[in-house]
Amino acid sequence: MKIGNYKLSKNNKPFLIAEISANHGGSLSLAKEHIIAAKESGADAVKIQTYTADTMTINLKKKDFFIRTGRWKGQSLYSLYKKAETPFEWHTELFEYAKKNKVLIFSTPFDETAVDLLQELKTPAYKIASFELTDIPLLKYISKTKKPTLISTGMSTKKEVEDSLSVFKNYPKQNILLFHCISEYPANFGSSNLGMINLLKKFGTLVGLSDHTIGNEASIVATTLGVSAIEKHFTLSRSNKSEDNSFSTEPKEFSDLSKVIRDVFNNIKTKKWVRNKDEENNKTFRRSIYFTKDAKKGEKISRENIRRIRPGMGMKPEYFESLLGKKLIRDVKPGERVKKKYFKSE
Repeated sequence: MKIGNYKLSKNNKPFLIAEISANHGGSLSLAKEHIIAAKESGADAVKIQTYTADTMTINLKKKDFFIRTGRWKGQSLYSLYKKAETPFEWHTELFEYAKKNKVLIFSTPFDETAVDLLQELKTPAYKIASFELTDIPLLKYISKTKKPTLISTGMSTKKEVEDSLSVFKNYPKQNILLFHCISEYPANFGSSNLGMINLLKKFGTLVGLSDHTIGNEASIVATTLGVSAIEKHFTLSRSNKSEDNSFSTEPKEFSDLSKVIRDVFNNIKTKKWVRNKDEENNKTFRRSIYFTKDAKKGEKISRENIRRIRPGMGMKPEYFESLLGKKLIRDVKPGERVKKKYFKSE
């Protein structure tokens, strides 16, 4: 899968996505600040969300349209999305700003009008949110674009994932990525269920982690499990007022994550037997065979005058038994390395 100039694969470092979501707090200039800060913090791409309150729901005061549990309990759906939306009229400016600053940007569309807008902006990829996984008509609409598509699987059953993938049956499997995701805000690392990453691999697509936990532990574990992408919500500061700030990652934390997943990936990517160059000097602390007593020319070697000791600059210990009983052709002193040329060949 290629998004912009970045190739997502099992053999590359995880593609690190900074999700701005609602953290612009209703300010276009703050949204731009997030784009630059994400780039400086090591993000490979920035993602936004493309919806309005009116494309998400309807403005009614009926009980069905109020949130009953969780961090947004008591709010109406319409009021929540009105505060969190990234207005359509911002999109052109945000995409142009990102391009000008060499930042890869794409988005999550939540209905067909959002897809149309993103197509006009030549988005390089699409992200499908966990809550839209079962919106098959939307998935079909996105599939017609033939663009790389990243799908979050929070709350899903295996059958629902299979149904969503069937929409993309004409895509090459490597043009789809399935994100393991816990749709809780924030999610608890202790119940992140990261073993699901290996189960998602059985679908034959690329696999990633959309990480809603506080901290970097889940993303680090996911890197060791071979994910091709990691998505984290990103904020300039959790003290800012926005709907998503409390479970978002600040620049220093994001920068630390970028560095550690690179280091973790480099440590696990080895496919052949290699040793760290830093180990070379320590080979001297291995054992080898040394003379430990005076011995004269013609004397037979015994366990009394050679030993396997540190350092490792003499003959390897594997030759110890074969040296016993051999005659010396020269005098030796304690601390001399044992060498084959000191013995009479038979």
